[in-house]
Amino acid sequence: MSGAVLLALAGCAPGQAIASTAPHGETAAPAAEPKAAPKTILFIGNSFTQGAHSAARNWRAGSVTDLNKAGYGGVPALFELFTEQAGLDYRVSLETQGGKTLGFHYDERRALFDRPWDVVVLQELSTLSRKKPGDPTHYLRDVARLTALFKARNPAVEIRLVSTWTRADQTYKPGGHWYGKPVTAMAEDLRAAADRARAANPGVAGVLPVGQAWNRAMTTGVADPNPYDGIAYGQLDLWAYDHYHASVAGTYLSALVTFGAVTGVDPTRLGPREKGADELGLSDAQATALQRVARDTLAATAR
Repeated sequence: MSGAVLLALAGCAPGQAIASTAPHGETAAPAAEPKAAPKTILFIGNSFTQGAHSAARNWRAGSVTDLNKAGYGGVPALFELFTEQAGLDYRVSLETQGGKTLGFHYDERRALFDRPWDVVVLQELSTLSRKKPGDPTHYLRDVARLTALFKARNPAVEIRLVSTWTRADQTYKPGGHWYGKPVTAMAEDLRAAADRARAANPGVAGVLPVGQAWNRAMTTGVADPNPYDGIAYGQLDLWAYDHYHASVAGTYLSALVTFGAVTGVDPTRLGPREKGADELGLSDAQATALQRVARDTLAATAR
């Protein structure tokens, strides 16, 4: 039976509320509020977003939508689980390709994601440029191109830039662009580039200070700053075996910063028994320490 017929039988014109059928003298229960649609969030990046070389890479891949159907979970899957535990409703998608720049995604993959999104997270190549490490020229161009694309589809879209971490191999090995500099230097240079991209593009809502969280973890003794001389007792190694990509702990910290910045929820509210940490092999104490680092970093770098 059509909706119009049902309304006619109820004595209502289309668009008119159906009168209460509660018995005389009784108050009808108020109509339930329609459930809000979940927020949509898209992650664009490379192996750092995927959680490559760690157990997080394919973990809970079924909980997110991989637009390339490659079966990655990584940071997006952790973000999804964090929001679920916080009582938030997000529909999480990712479009990633290892070793590629944001320019690659715009030039080669934009047909996959050229649609309205509520939130977009952009993660650039770890050295910004393969031929000229540290050079932000193409990064600035590609953030502008992607921002214009997403703003055209949804003017209210919230775009965030991921400022990634120092690579130990670029710092401690001769030939690395940041060789001989403090372990915090590469992350600070990447943050400066992200800040430039944000300043040049008013449509960018903010920078996710992942690299600053790694720096804080190392300077406060939560993580070991040099994986080449062994990992100190009681400290975490944020890098995977290649001293380049993130370990489970490093990926977890990256996801915590992303979660806190995007949702505004204090990461420590997830608590020591957070499900993702448990499933990926982090202890309650390690989860708590990384959540505190994420919280403190976000508080210190809010801008």
